[in-house]
Parts: sequence; C-alpha cells; structure tokens
Amino acid sequence: MSEIKVALAGNPNVGKSTIFNALTGQNRHTGNWTGKTVDGAGAPLVLDDLTVTLYDIPGTYSLISRSKEETVACDFLINEKPDLTVVVCDGSSLERSLPFLLQTLELSKRTVVCVNLLDEAKRKGVFIDLKRLEKILQVPVVGVCARNKKSLVTLKNTLKQTLFEKQAPFNITYPDLIEKNIENKNRAECLKELSKNDEYSDLIAKSVITEAQTIAGECVSFKKEQNRFLIDKYLTSKAFGYPIMLGLVFLVLWLTVSGANYPSRALEALFSQLVAYIKTGLLAINCPPTLLCLLADGILATTFRVVSVMLPPMTIFFPLFTLLEEIGYLPRIAYNLDRPFKCCGSCGKQALTMCMGLGCNAVGVTGCRIIDSDRERLIAILTNSLVPCNGKFPTLILLIGTFFTVSGSFLNALILTGFIVVGVLATFLVSKLLSVTLLKGKPSAFALELPPYRPPSLSKIIVSTVTEKILSVLSRALCVSAPAGAVIWILSNVGGSANLLSRLADLLTPFASLFGLDGAIFLAFIIGIPANEIVLPIIVMIYLGGGVMGDTDGTAQILLQNGWQFKTALCTMVFSLFHFPCATTLLTVKKETNSIKWTVLSALIPTALGLTLCFLINLIF
Repeated sequence: MSEIKVALAGNPNVGKSTIFNALTGQNRHTGNWTGKTVDGAGAPLVLDDLTVTLYDIPGTYSLISRSKEETVACDFLINEKPDLTVVVCDGSSLERSLPFLLQTLELSKRTVVCVNLLDEAKRKGVFIDLKRLEKILQVPVVGVCARNKKSLVTLKNTLKQTLFEKQAPFNITYPDLIEKNIENKNRAECLKELSKNDEYSDLIAKSVITEAQTIAGECVSFKKEQNRFLIDKYLTSKAFGYPIMLGLVFLVLWLTVSGANYPSRALEALFSQLVAYIKTGLLAINCPPTLLCLLADGILATTFRVVSVMLPPMTIFFPLFTLLEEIGYLPRIAYNLDRPFKCCGSCGKQALTMCMGLGCNAVGVTGCRIIDSDRERLIAILTNSLVPCNGKFPTLILLIGTFFTVSGSFLNALILTGFIVVGVLATFLVSKLLSVTLLKGKPSAFALELPPYRPPSLSKIIVSTVTEKILSVLSRALCVSAPAGAVIWILSNVGGSANLLSRLADLLTPFASLFGLDGAIFLAFIIGIPANEIVLPIIVMIYLGGGVMGDTDGTAQILLQNGWQFKTALCTMVFSLFHFPCATTLLTVKKETNSIKWTVLSALIPTALGLTLCFLINLIF
C-alpha cells in the first residue's frame, strides 16, 4: 500500500507544531513566535487501524510563493499532492487565516479545517459559528484547543472519515482577466504561474482577501474585546522598549552567572574524585602507564572539565531563554530592532535569528530561513556568529570574575551584558558594510506578527530545553572534547619537555603577541574549532604540558602564573567574542548557502574584526 500523506498547513503561530506533536507523539520544538517551523517534518500518525504520514509544513500567509516558507508550502501541496490537507486556523483571528485556507482549498484533494485557539478566542470575546463556516466551505470544520489533547480526538476521527470521502472542488471567484487564463486548465499550476506577475498577483490577492472578509463577516461575532496588549505600549515603545530589553538580557545573564558558580565547583570536585577512582581502577588491572595517563589526564580530564564548566550555565540560560520564546517576547525584540536593522540594510527578522544565536550559532544560521529576501538572509547568516553563543559564556564568565571585578555576580553579569551589546553593535556595523559592498540593496518590507502573550508550559519548557538544547549542545561538545583531549595530551607528551604542543605555541607567539595574546591562547582557538566550550580547557592543558586540569580556582591561578594580565584577559575575551565560528556552525553555513565562498567569508569576517580590535587594545594598553 502506498504512503498516505496528510499535510498540516496554516499561518505561522497558529499551533500547527503543537497539534503535530500531540497527534504523532513527537517533540518538535514549538515557540510563540513566527517562523519556528522553517522546513517540513513528517511522522507516522495512527488513526485506529490505519497509519498515515503527517507532514508539518512551514507556516505562511499565502501560497503566492515569494518567501522560502511560501515556496516550500506551495510546492508540497502542488507537487506532493497530499491525500488530505489539514488547515489550522487561528480562532482568535479567523479573518487573517482565511486567505491561506481559501487558496489551499483550490489546491487540495481533500481538506479539513481545524480552528485552533478557541480558548484564546473566547477570552478575547471572539465567537465563531463553526457549523456556518462548514456549510459555506463545504468541508469538515473542527474546533480544538491544541494544548488540550482530549480536544484532538474529534479531529483524528474526522481525518480518518474524510480520507475516504470525495470533496467537491472549491473555486474562488476571480476577475475575468484571471478566469480567462485558467479556464479549462489546472487551476493550481496556472495560479502559481500567474502569481509571478505583479499585476495578476495583486488581482489574485485582492479576490482572495475580499472573499475571506465576506466569509468572516458571516461566521464571526464579537463581544467587547479586552485590551490585552496594553503592555506592548511599553515593551515596544521608543522610550521604554530598549531599556526593558537590556534589563531582561541582564536578568537572564545575572541568574546564569550567579546560579552556575556553585554547581560548577561541585561538579569539578565530583569529577576530580571520579578521575582518581578511575586511575585506581586502571592501576588495579595493570593498565600501561601511558594508556592510563592518556585516558585519565587527557580524554577524561578534558571531557569532565568541559561538562563541569558548560553544563550549569546551560541548565539556567536555556530554560530562561525558552521562557521568553514561550510567552511571546522574541517578536517584540524583532519589532524594536527593526528600525536599526533597516538602517543597516537588513530587516527586523534578523533580530530573531540573532537571539537564536545566543543559544547556538548553528541554530541561528538555520533560523535565517525565516527571512524572505536572499540578500538579507545572507547578511543574517554572515553576521550570526558576532553574538556570543552559549559555548562562549563559561570562558567569558571565568575571565570576568578573575580579571575584571571582585564584587560578585551582579557586576559580572553587567559586564557580560556589555559584551553582548558589543556583539549586537558589531552585527549592525557589519550588516551595514555588507549591504553597501558585497550585498548591496534596499531593505525589504516584511510582515511581523506580534502574537498574544500566552502562559508558558513548565513541562514543555523543561522537555524542549533538555532534549533539543542541553543534550544537543552537550553531546556535540562531548564528541569533540574527548578526541581533542587525546590529541592535546599526545602532542604535549611527544618530545619530552620541548613537546610538539609547546613548540607550536612558541611558533605562534610572535604573531599572537601583536594582538595581546600568546601562542598558547591562539593555538587553543585553532584546536578548539570543533566547539567553543573547549578553548579554555585547551589553554590550561597547554600551560600544564598535558597535566591534569584543576578546578575553576586552579584555572585562574594557572592563567596568572603564565603571565596573564588585564590586557591578556581583555584581548582573549574580545577574540572569544569575535573569531571564526565552530565547526558545526561552519558546516551549517555551507549547508544553508551551498557555497564555499560564503562559508569562508562567515569565518573571515568575525576573525578579522576580532584581530583588529585586539590589535588596537594591544596598542592602547
């Protein structure tokens, strides 16, 4: 039996991915902002004794394909020809969802309309006559609340029933000029081709919107709507928007800095004892000394050090960041930053991808798919690594605490916030330079929806944070830290006192000294390209000549003993902020751009900026 395809389609931010997860048992990351789903995903859906494949396609407002999301959605519905299309609509704003629904009705063999967010619609005083809507459209209409899985039972029953029914084609009434061009032809293919012409595209859009307004007028009624967006007068205002935004960033970082200190030390002590026990065990089985040191002092010491340094900040930062996603604050950041990004030749959606980059630059690069313009998407990709990812936080936090202040986590978080602001300003600067040189052009217009504020789901935050962020980043770091520890230990133990690692560091010292660094620091950044998390442990291992890594206090002491001063720490932090992205991010850039040129440039831009700033700092100090 051939695959039965069911497509889940609709506008952005109407709960498609939440419904997809609830129906299929998947854990696809959802968020309260536009563009969370940037590519299709398929999973089996069991309908009693029948199994079909449910595809969650990107959210879009139209099938007149211009953006990448529109193209993916349109091509899937036309080329894949799903057996059934489920169009998810926003019950609190049905008129906005109807244009896409009407276009989908023309393309699909069978359609089921799923009106979601009815609980939210009720709170806003919006009431929908589902029976009347079903009569007008002549297709099944089901009302649900996606977060309540019980309400999806009716939807599943309707899907199975509709799969074996024949539906009459639904045709929108277009002006005579359009109708003559699609008469006796495949309407879907003709409309797709006609939409490439601006004149025809405007006529098609006008017809769809007019019909949507008529249907909404017949099916939707309103009571007095409460003003639930009063808070946006402050969050998106010129006077308060930026201070509140900076305040929230500072709060997240302060909680991360202050909360991560004690767990990090506890993990360091635990792992130190664990390494000692492992050594004892290896000695008991007569493990060769060289192999014992390679395993314990190289692989395990590096791996445990990475975990103890990066895990506590991640377990604090990622849930807080996900909380901002869930309540719907990220689109407000994009709104606030739209104007400065436009001045730089880009658009406000870049702010969303920049925020994603704070967690992981590779994720931020992938998120750039939500940007419609190819030129602006490239700008966002090339500048994403200018904001520090979570992997850089442990290094920045330790160096701030050691060389900048002794006044506790409040000032540490304030300084870390300052570094992030510097990264944002660098993003503006480089975006502007790219928009007037390699990627010339005017900023394009875009529609950005400010979603309603929604209460976060604690269980959802925990699950998505652990499975999609912490475990993903941690596994990536572990995959590279173990072999990196082995390589570094081998290099540091080949050649006796004048080992190969020391020789390489000494060879790089004259060049690195121009930028306020030493050869060990510069070599650590090169060797640490697999993951930013292992740069500082590598520096320590080079200084120790392959010895065992100490705790955080020991690391600070080792740095001081090797000639580190305030200038050294500042240059290291600046270069940590601005240097070539990790290998995962570079591979992601290659995948997204399909270009060696742009991949190389994504590495050269931050590195050139970092070296320039370090050179100036070295001259000044």
